[in-house]
Amino acid sequence: MRWCLSFVLFAGFAFAQTRPSAPPSLSPADVEVKNLIKENYTKTEYRIPMRDGTKLFTTVYTPKDDSKTYPILLQRTPYSIGPYGVDKYPERLRPGKEFVKAGYIFAYQDVRGRWMSEGEFVNMRPHNPKKTGKEFDESSDTYDTVEWLLKNVPNHNGKVGQTGISYPGFYTVCGMINAHPAMTAVSPQAPVTDWFVGDDFHHNGCLFLPHCFNFMANFGKPRPEPIAKSPYLPFDHGTPDGYQFFLDLGAAANADKKFYKGEVAFWNEVMAHPNYDDFWKAKNIRQHIQGIRPAVMTVGGWFDAENLFGAIETFKAVERTGVPKGGNTLVMGPWDHGGWSRGPGDELGDLRFHAKTGEYFKEKVELPFFEYHLKGIGESKLPKALVFETGRNQWRKFDTWPPKGSEFVELFLAGGKLLPTLDSKATAPMEFISDPAKPVPHRNDIQISMTGDYMTTDQRHCARRPDVLVYLGEVLAEDLTVAGPIEVELHVSTTGTDADWVVKLIDVYPADFPDPDPNPKGVKMGGYQQLVRGEPFRGRYRNGFDKPEAFKPGEVAVVKFTMPDVLHTFRPGHRVMVQVQSTWFPLIDRNPQTFVPNINTAKEADYQKQTHKVHSPSKVTVRVAGR
Repeated sequence: MRWCLSFVLFAGFAFAQTRPSAPPSLSPADVEVKNLIKENYTKTEYRIPMRDGTKLFTTVYTPKDDSKTYPILLQRTPYSIGPYGVDKYPERLRPGKEFVKAGYIFAYQDVRGRWMSEGEFVNMRPHNPKKTGKEFDESSDTYDTVEWLLKNVPNHNGKVGQTGISYPGFYTVCGMINAHPAMTAVSPQAPVTDWFVGDDFHHNGCLFLPHCFNFMANFGKPRPEPIAKSPYLPFDHGTPDGYQFFLDLGAAANADKKFYKGEVAFWNEVMAHPNYDDFWKAKNIRQHIQGIRPAVMTVGGWFDAENLFGAIETFKAVERTGVPKGGNTLVMGPWDHGGWSRGPGDELGDLRFHAKTGEYFKEKVELPFFEYHLKGIGESKLPKALVFETGRNQWRKFDTWPPKGSEFVELFLAGGKLLPTLDSKATAPMEFISDPAKPVPHRNDIQISMTGDYMTTDQRHCARRPDVLVYLGEVLAEDLTVAGPIEVELHVSTTGTDADWVVKLIDVYPADFPDPDPNPKGVKMGGYQQLVRGEPFRGRYRNGFDKPEAFKPGEVAVVKFTMPDVLHTFRPGHRVMVQVQSTWFPLIDRNPQTFVPNINTAKEADYQKQTHKVHSPSKVTVRVAGR
């Protein structure tokens, strides 16, 4: 079972599931926390009026000990703040038990148009920097909520913080723009920022098909009036085989006729806007991140399949447009989506990190951040960047991100090798046949959805296919630490008129690398090809995401793009590999390889087998950091 776009409920970290499952039984620790909440907090429900009169359903948990004051910690979510009813208590209060014990006023709100709140819901509601009077957006809804809470909830200390993971991370970013004066500290975690360029549903214009389809199959259905319980069952694919399911689907737009039956309006909007037009540009919250006043701690996971882009870009936008007095910090760990909020964080998929990174973050980073800024307890010790270095498996602190003094190293793709300088003897192009009817699978197992650990999985199944080009470096004699974004420059040609280009940076383990101990899954790590970073690019957007352009058959064109940041050390005895391919299925939708105005509505005849070539001087440029 794999989770779709995850979300934070005040009652716990909840996920939109792709298939039904039995509710988990509570552990003794969960029971202890639930009792702790009931014994020490009073639950109150409010309907808070916004400036236009719309009332948003809000639940507040206030410490029963009124001998002192407490800061308010706010989370706004589209995923329900249930259980509803003042006598129904949750198993958890997020961010976690550490905050429950420390003492906060927890406020949780259903955003406009979702669950028990009034109004109309709009996905990634555009920010309006020129609003007046009763005009509203998510920033003003946050402001109005804070203003009301300060006037109506007793025993607060006058300071407010906001946090949230994924979609609630988006609302946290909105809350820090034109923030209420009482908003002192915010922590956007895996925030959604741009659904076309790099978050969730598109990466560089490529549709992340199972993720968007599975998520919208439930979340995208209408809610005509306030409701406390979802009327929809999780979507049943009728098969566990996502590769075949989405292959049979054909063009993505077919999903409405075959499955959605007109019930998912946003899916049809996605299908109608294949390019980065005004529809998508208006939903890009990054352009409004400027002049931020509260202290900011942005959190993300190096292996977050959903919002790695959003975390890094939020940090960079705050850094670029004016660092708030309280500071701007980036925290990145070896986590999948929201992985820092649940479990010890010592492993992901086949990888072991030999450190309880999630517990460290919650106890030593997240709680102290809010304790300092909202209560004045402790010291502000966070560096500019607190990031986990995979490969060596250790936390590192940097005064800048990417680190100062990083050396740019070019890795040329030539003759099946990664070369530090271009060898004239190895400049002949490498070619492969790309067949949309037999796309390269993104995993070597059967899955129905986008799995959280695909960003670390073994790539040997791809390296052995004729439609994947492999470029291999020499065995390393010493550590090679790559830190920051990765630049790709491909010189390509095709017999068709369109093509996607998938580039993967891979850590090849030595043949005698030891297996995990214990090893219940029987994983063989000798020769493991760990995906360090992989990213697709829709070739039609090589001159701009709003300027789709066909390739001219046989003519060399340049495709440049940036892959999200990494901090990874290739150890001695390992090798660096780059793979290049044109399909990655069903993770991304298939490019018909025939230029059509809208790939989402391509006809069966448009999907054509083509020959692609990668020419010199194609290269991948990495930043190499010192120790």
